[in-house]
Amino acid sequence: MDEHWMARSLDIARGARPHPNPRVGAVVVDVNGESAGEGSHAGPGSPHAEVVALDSAGASARGGTIYVTLEPCTHVGRTPPCVDAIVAAGIRRVVVAVEDPDVRVAGGGIEALRTAGLDVEVGLMEHEAETLDPGYFHHRRTGRPMVTLKAAATLDGQVAALDGSSQWITDEIARMDAHRLRAGADAVMVGAGTLRVDDPRLDVRLEDYTGPQPVPILVAGARPIPPDARLLARDPIVLTPTALKGVDTIVAPGNGVVDLRLGLEALGRRGIVDVLVEGGPRLAASLLSEDLVDRMVLYLGARLAGGAGKTVFAGEFATLSQSRRVRITHISTVGTCVKIEATLEDD
Repeated sequence: MDEHWMARSLDIARGARPHPNPRVGAVVVDVNGESAGEGSHAGPGSPHAEVVALDSAGASARGGTIYVTLEPCTHVGRTPPCVDAIVAAGIRRVVVAVEDPDVRVAGGGIEALRTAGLDVEVGLMEHEAETLDPGYFHHRRTGRPMVTLKAAATLDGQVAALDGSSQWITDEIARMDAHRLRAGADAVMVGAGTLRVDDPRLDVRLEDYTGPQPVPILVAGARPIPPDARLLARDPIVLTPTALKGVDTIVAPGNGVVDLRLGLEALGRRGIVDVLVEGGPRLAASLLSEDLVDRMVLYLGARLAGGAGKTVFAGEFATLSQSRRVRITHISTVGTCVKIEATLEDD
């Protein structure tokens, strides 16, 4: 039954949006093997999943087992340590999916529970738990948000014609699926070229969507930002090599252009855990060259360009040794389009 209860803990956490805190679910099972309480973490300042589940269980928690998708914390932040709450509730056994990579925890919660005499098991459904919130794990391990590069291209790999036209390479069903990607991201990033050509809002436009809007991020160059850009109405964060007035800026200078690594580290310090990058080819190429792309989502529309326009990545592909290995994790049909998901592998 351990897998059943851990799977339930994962399901509880799945819809939560607690970033920059982790997505966590917990279930308390009483001495008779019945569910006594469950809960997930809603976000900074709110009770952690373990506390929600324990409060729901009340006295039924005593002598029972708590299943939790992430190692319970030991540090005092906006809320007290979860380890203390678990011990005080009289829990006998703790089943943890995965150790917390946050340096304030990093095995300390597991050690504290064992020191208090509790039976602690670690590693049940570990992969599923990390897959539940990959941005959090990447952020805590690197200090940077996880970067997902999204692109829409013709079947022969062109994201736009030479005149810049690209609306629409994919169908409406695929575009709505891309909005669901936005809904799952903390922030959406574009370059200044995409801003000038497409004038995007970078918001989620799904029927009945009531969740938070992603933070818009603009990587600006030397040219001024168009004053009538629709994105400015959404108060974007602007990554820039020099200070700008009138906008929220992160100055990350790098030989006259934005140092993307510095910029992403600054976004990480602001609590942004994952970023969806939507264009354009120069920004995509710069991120790839700096080894800053972690994941890709590519929509292939049911169109053939039949010639060379603009590709996902700007620049030349001179020899095969320049290519990067990827692991294709999922392929699906979305409307008339093909959706390919992949992660970048170390060479």
